[in-house]
Amino acid sequence: MSWGQKLVTSYVKVRWDHEFMEEPVDIFSELDDDRFEVRKVEVYRDGRLDWADSSRGTGTTFLGEVPFPDLEEINSQEEFHAEPITAAEFEAAWRRARSKR
Repeated sequence: MSWGQKLVTSYVKVRWDHEFMEEPVDIFSELDDDRFEVRKVEVYRDGRLDWADSSRGTGTTFLGEVPFPDLEEINSQEEFHAEPITAAEFEAAWRRARSKR
């Protein structure tokens, strides 16, 4: 690990129940040890996939600028369902998103 590089400690999937066509319904996030997003994939109702990492993003997808909230905080809002996922689940979503561009 190089100086200044953060360790990845968790992966999260958030399901967003809504009717907005231009907003994602599934959001996959890779988080560092301070809960900042390292990579993100957004899945839209029409099957479109956008992604972001520290150097670029596609569509309107970008990394959050503040630490990712605790899952309990996200799940306290009834339109969201957040759950931890495995690194393999995140990587599968990442590969799908990157292969679409």
